[in-house]
Amino acid sequence: MLHVTEEPSAEADVIVVGAGLAGLTATRELKDAGWTVKTLEARERVGGRLKGLDLGNGKAVDLGGEYFGDKSTMIAETAKSVGITGFRSYDEGERLTFVNGRRHAYSGLFPWRMGPAAIADLGQAILKIERLAKQVPPDGPWNAPNAEKLDSQTLWSWMQRNVTTATARAFITMMIEAAFCTRPSDVSLMHVLYYANASGGFRYLLEVSGGIQRYRFDGGAHSIPKRLAAKLPDEVRTGAPVRRIEQRSDSVVVSGPGFEYRGRWVVVAIPVTLAGRIDYAPALPGYRDQFTQRLPAGSAMKCLAVYDEPFWRADGLSGQITSSDGPFRVAFDTSPADGSPGVMSAFVTGSAARKLTRLTPAERRTAVLDGLVAGLGPKAGKPREFVEQNWLDEEFTRGCYHGWGPPGLYTAFGPALREPIGRIHWAGTESGVHQMGSMGGAVDSGRRVARELFARAAEERGEESKPDTTITEAVGRGR
Repeated sequence: MLHVTEEPSAEADVIVVGAGLAGLTATRELKDAGWTVKTLEARERVGGRLKGLDLGNGKAVDLGGEYFGDKSTMIAETAKSVGITGFRSYDEGERLTFVNGRRHAYSGLFPWRMGPAAIADLGQAILKIERLAKQVPPDGPWNAPNAEKLDSQTLWSWMQRNVTTATARAFITMMIEAAFCTRPSDVSLMHVLYYANASGGFRYLLEVSGGIQRYRFDGGAHSIPKRLAAKLPDEVRTGAPVRRIEQRSDSVVVSGPGFEYRGRWVVVAIPVTLAGRIDYAPALPGYRDQFTQRLPAGSAMKCLAVYDEPFWRADGLSGQITSSDGPFRVAFDTSPADGSPGVMSAFVTGSAARKLTRLTPAERRTAVLDGLVAGLGPKAGKPREFVEQNWLDEEFTRGCYHGWGPPGLYTAFGPALREPIGRIHWAGTESGVHQMGSMGGAVDSGRRVARELFARAAEERGEESKPDTTITEAVGRGR
């Protein structure tokens, strides 16, 4: 794997923009089929929204994407292919939640001490969301029955008609901000249903042992793209922020500061918002450009507090803390598999992230540690290390976990999510079908875009598409 300054120009069958999971998956699929590929990554590292923190002694934890469940088959397969296994997330002991200023300790999925009326209200609301989600096809949510109705309202407006108690509304708001990194008043009901169904169900998103937070990767999820890239030394180039994509009759020219690459096709595998900031020649059709203007990234920061040991376990606590109005929406025990050192990860998301990102780093640290102290006691205020990953400020990400759709996005512009524009193809977790918005969605999109290119190459030759299709024609014509 070289820095782009060591190879400022090259030609290949396909140029891939972005070396996150989507871009690296597409690169591997194409290379394995005999195609030549060059993958350009703006950062000095690979992984995109996966990033790690070295704890020493061969241990590391994640500052970005982290969890997977039994239904997360694609990311599990990818990890296994590079020798990475998972382990069970710590889920023993009491959980804590703060809802409308009140503290509740509980076991199970919901805090029963919120009261029977609130619990019944919460249960019926989740059941309704589950049923509605099953109507929204992950491969084309705009084709759902009553798509216009589902996409013309926010989750907040739906809650006003379907959730009666203030406590249940506060709890659902907390869950949405934790999972979608935005407010219920921002996001369309259709997006929530789309994401839930693609992931395996709305309740599945909320659970730990029985849900998408069941496992973590030994060594961290960020080690997956590192190992993928290590097997692609001739393909991946770092330090290469793509600024311009020019389409010609039978080729593309992809360029940035001090480099220029040529190929038959280009795969843009970066967040949709950032894809919209590239200069395209000719300009993208307005339909696609309008789409990129309407899929903002979530607001998320991840703060890790490292302790000598996970002291909360001895106190009978799981480390799971949720809060409707605190400095973070959810926190988990993310200690390494052997439990040493102790690590708490606080997910500052949605409205909390928008508030805290305007504070100084010292003020953010104080706020997050105060939230941990409220749940775990005074020891939580004295970590040996505190690390903050502000994904809003990350130049080549600009938010996490994924892009969220406001009302009207999918019914008006949905097909633009995956439709190629000439020789430009799109990848990234937002365009995945399997577990869209997660690591699995990124892998799914990388595989899909490779299949698209195999089919196009076969079509040009008048042949049936095969996974092992190769290209032998020279590139660079039309210069």
